[in-house]
Formats: sequence, C-alpha cells, structure tokens
Amino acid sequence: MNANTRYTVKVALIVALGGFLMGFDASVISGVVTFIEPEFGLSKIELGWAVASLTLTATLAMMVAGPLSDRLGRRPVLTIAAVLFALSAIASAVAPNFITLVIARMLGGFGVGAALIIAPMYIAEIAPKELRGRMVSFNQLNIVIGISAAYFCNYLILGLGQSDLAWAAALHMGDWNWRWMLGVEALPAVFYFFALFIVPESPRWLAMHGRDEEARQVLTRVSDARQAEVDLDAVHQSIADDAGREQASIRELFSPAMKLIMTIGISVAILQQITGINSVFFYAPMIFEQSGIGTDASFMQAVLVGLVNLVFTIIAIMTIDKLGRRPLLGAGLTLIAVCMLLLSWGFGSASYTLTMETAASLPTAIDQAALQPLIGQAFDSDVAFREAFSGVLGKDVYQANQSALVSAAIDMNPTLILIGILGFVAGFAISLGPVMWVLFSELFPNRIRGIAISFVGLINSGVSFLVQLVFPWELENLGNSTTFLIYGAFAVVGLVLIMRILPETKGKSLEELEPILLK
Repeated sequence: MNANTRYTVKVALIVALGGFLMGFDASVISGVVTFIEPEFGLSKIELGWAVASLTLTATLAMMVAGPLSDRLGRRPVLTIAAVLFALSAIASAVAPNFITLVIARMLGGFGVGAALIIAPMYIAEIAPKELRGRMVSFNQLNIVIGISAAYFCNYLILGLGQSDLAWAAALHMGDWNWRWMLGVEALPAVFYFFALFIVPESPRWLAMHGRDEEARQVLTRVSDARQAEVDLDAVHQSIADDAGREQASIRELFSPAMKLIMTIGISVAILQQITGINSVFFYAPMIFEQSGIGTDASFMQAVLVGLVNLVFTIIAIMTIDKLGRRPLLGAGLTLIAVCMLLLSWGFGSASYTLTMETAASLPTAIDQAALQPLIGQAFDSDVAFREAFSGVLGKDVYQANQSALVSAAIDMNPTLILIGILGFVAGFAISLGPVMWVLFSELFPNRIRGIAISFVGLINSGVSFLVQLVFPWELENLGNSTTFLIYGAFAVVGLVLIMRILPETKGKSLEELEPILLK
C-alpha cells in the first residue's frame, strides 16, 4: 500500500466514524428502556417515543443534510454532527425527566441523519475509483460495529454497576447505569470532532465552489499529480453536465413507465422495517427478558445479537456480487419468516404459574401478601399474566420488578427465543440490510436517481419510526406471540411479492437495467 492509498484509507476511516456513532446512538437505547420505564413511570407509547424520537429527527436531517453540505461543505456538516452526538449523549445522561430525554434523543437524531447521508458521500467523492466500493463500505460496516459496541457497553456498564469495584461505586454505575449507557457515547463523539480537523474538504465540493487549487492539492494526496488533473477535469465535466440538465421532478416517479421500479423500491423500503428489525435492535434486552432469563442474561444475549449482525453483514458484503441480489433476498426473507414464526410459537407455548417456592425468591419490594390470591394460578399468555399481577401489585411495582416476576413464573424454552432472534438478525444482515441500498442505487434511472432514493428512503424511515413507536404497545396489548406472528406474516407476503417482481441486477450496468425495468 503506497503513501497515497494509506492517506486515503486513513481519511475514509476517520469519516466513517460517523457511521459508528450513528449505529451506537441508535442502539444504545436498547439497554436503557428497561430502566427508564419504571423510573419515569412511562406508558408504552411514551416508551416507544423515547426510542423512536431519534428516527424522526434523523429523517428530517436526511432531507436537509445534502443541500446544507452543498452550501457549507462536507466536513463542516460532519463536524456539526459530531457536536450533536456529544451534546445529545451528555444531555440524555443527565436528563431529569422524560421530556428532556426525548429532546436530547431528538438532538442526536439530527447527527444520525447527517452522518448517514454525508459520510458515505464524502468517502465516495475522495476515494479513487478502484477503491471506492470498499471504502464506502467502511461506513456501513462501522454502523454495524457501532451497534455491536452499544450492546457490549450496556452489558459492561450493567456488570460494573453490580460489582464490588470501588471506582465503579464512586461513579454510581449501579444507581445511574442507564445514564452511563447514554453518556459514554460522548467519548467517541469528542474524538470524532477533533479527528475531523485532519480531514480535508471534499475535492468535488472545492471544485464546485471554484477552489480548484485546493481541490488539486487534495486529489494529489489521494492519487498523484497526473491523476489529480484527470479527476479534476472529470469533476468539471460532471458539474457542467449537471448544470445543463433539467431538474428531475417527483411527479416523474409516478409515470406509467416507472410503475415496476417504484413498486419494487417502495415494497423493499417498507419490507425492510415492517418485518421488525428495529424492534429487535432497539428492544433486544426487553425481548430476552420476556423469556424469563433475567436482566443480566438478557444484556449478554443482546451482545450476541450485535456479533451475529456484524458477521453476517460481512458475509453479505463479500457475496452480494457473487451470488446476486435475488438469492440473498430469497434466503434472507425465508429465514426471517421462519424465525419470526418460531418466536411466535415459542412465546405462544409459554405458561406462567407462580408457586410458593418461587414467590419466596422475589425481591422484598414485592408485597407477598398481595400475591397470595395468584399463587398456583396458571396463565397461558403473557398478557393475562401481566394484567393479573399489575392488578394486585400496581402497575409501577410490576414494571419495576417485571423481569423477576416473569423469571419466577414462566415455563418455556428460552433457547428457542435466542435461536429465533439470532436467526432473524442473520437473515436480515444477509438480505434486507445491505441489499436494499444496493438495489436503490441500481433500480432508478440516472436522471432521477437522487430524488427517487430520497423518496423511498423517506418511506423507509417513516415505517421505521412507526415500528419503533408501537412495539412496546404491541407487546403489552397483543402479547409477544401475536406481535412476532404479525412480523412473520409480513415476511411471508414480502417474500412472495419480491420473488415475483424483482429481476436479478447482478452483473448488469445501470444502462442495461433501464430497458429491463422501464415499461
């Protein structure tokens, strides 16, 4: 690897830290929901807001980040995102109430949306064409690593809070565990802010603003003087072509010729979220607690979710151009459907009975006398169990001790739940996760690609917000089994639809695909 390539890789890795922060910020809330619900006395919809509020503002940021970076530059917008990540982490950690926590999360959402759009854009604009694909994938890989890191940090902080270490006690990691989970993100955010000072501005942006000499200097560092002149001429030609091109209209997306393309694009955008991936990513410990394994084990199993996601994302990146898009989507959606139906059956077959022996092991905060009428009663669903015990203990007491109560009463095989969740994540990571964005870059004709990806991306984010918002409500009112059955049904319908209408795009140029897709 020559000096120019080393420099380019270093810059791309620094910029891709925005993806790490995005993944971390989005998933760290998974370890927090267990604690903020009883502390702030949240309803299920309020709990959903604590999680989904970040996605709402991230969607807004995605709409303005591109135009803002055209005006200010790529690096300044990434620097602003780093500041937003740090401020959000600190404000979330010290939040005195639910409203402050939501506002702090929404602040971080603006950073998430900006990083999601600008980081890969910057890398694509600075990387040599022969390295562009791999370097842009740094960002997607860092998102997955950020998700895994969030799960691991949550597990580590929970363990430190329960340890006998004097320094952990001095930092109140036991009393303030969820605050430390949210606040630790400030450390990589501050590092990202200062690291961006050694990152140059995008050469394309410099050329767009008439700063050719600065653009030439950057291009020379990433390649060489001769190639820099060639690349700079290509940038000027691209700018000239864009200037003479009529701006695409959103109306064109709904022309008869675009019917098949838009059907595929919208279907994939909805399917990626409606099968429940962010319910799993953002509520993983809560789901595992429902199987009766307890809080500590649920956090450990969430770490496995992150690792499986990372491994299978790497597999997808390595095989997508060899196997093709359709085979990966077909295999992934089949696995998603099977695992969601397995989860539905696993939770549906559970029974709940509290005995005198198991009741004696419950925390002292639970009134044993109040439990007496329910001792020995059998409940065949989590909804019936929750309603009965909330009725005698009070909703607040039940929420604060839900994990202990479920562990004491449930009779089921928790290994089924672990297999179902890990299998679902693996299926998503080799299919809908990476394949969706590849398809978006291939499906749409060149002239309207930008506006089309923005449109279907907005739909994707909107569905993601709704799924995250209503998931706690679904668990409480529909129950675990029915909730996962719904996700499995969506996966089955999506599998049939996608396999019927999606042509294989592997190995075809964008120009070759247009006559196949345009009708």
